[in-house]
Amino acid sequence: MSQFLQATVYGLLQGGLFALIAVGFSLVWGVMNVINLAHGAFVLVGAYLAFELNRRIGLDPFAAMVPVAAALFAAGYLVQRWLINLVVKAPIFITLLLTFGLNLLLVNGLILLYSGDYRSVTTGYAADGFALMAGVRVPVGRLLAAAVALLLTLALVAVMRRTRTGLAILATGMDRGAARLMGIRARHVYALTFGLAAAMAGAAGAAVSAVGTFSPADAGRFTLFSFVAAVLGGLGNMYGALIGGMVLGLVEAWGGQLLPGTLVNAVAFAVLVIVLAVRPQGIAGRAFYSSRVEV
Repeated sequence: MSQFLQATVYGLLQGGLFALIAVGFSLVWGVMNVINLAHGAFVLVGAYLAFELNRRIGLDPFAAMVPVAAALFAAGYLVQRWLINLVVKAPIFITLLLTFGLNLLLVNGLILLYSGDYRSVTTGYAADGFALMAGVRVPVGRLLAAAVALLLTLALVAVMRRTRTGLAILATGMDRGAARLMGIRARHVYALTFGLAAAMAGAAGAAVSAVGTFSPADAGRFTLFSFVAAVLGGLGNMYGALIGGMVLGLVEAWGGQLLPGTLVNAVAFAVLVIVLAVRPQGIAGRAFYSSRVEV
């Protein structure tokens, strides 16, 4: 029982990090109908930026989230505005090819700069922990990462629901043509959406650098986690990404207690298939994706 409780705590904390990784992916897919295969690479860029800030000026990775997110927002805005917007109305296969090519460019660039070695940011507290009941220990670093994930997700929800910019993003996601008739600049809104997603990915990368190791080879794994968590929760639903990340973290933690590591991802996909068979719209349902008017 103690081992099961420890796995559950670890799964919930890991799920918070998965949710932070997935929320931007879900936002872009839900609003723009673009499956960003370079999302995991953006997470890695954030991790390496946090690594460099820590190495050069000693900045804590959680404090580094602010400049890292700002840098990724600017990069995401420019990439969307001057590259992805060129094909945003094309068939989804074209956007898949484009984002896959962008992923290859970023990953191979990181390999050239940092090689394929695993790296991490060492802090004085991330490996510490405190005991709960039944001998269950909570690692401080992962607790901070999960708390930041929850706060950033709630902040993103507030921006989307309570600001003119957020409402413009939601409106453009539902009906691009009608939004343009209302005076909304769709190209600018799409670029803001992609920039916000990249900023969330950068913040997630900074958290990853503090609680674990990372290398350019992890880009595909982060994109895969984002895909599963987004679909589990419901496309375009930020609370759904949070729920999907938690479910994915628990499934991996529980599966790791019973199965070899190579089979854990298979269990996660089995859960995805079961959830979609029972509830195709995802656990939390689709916020506005189901009412999209395609143009």
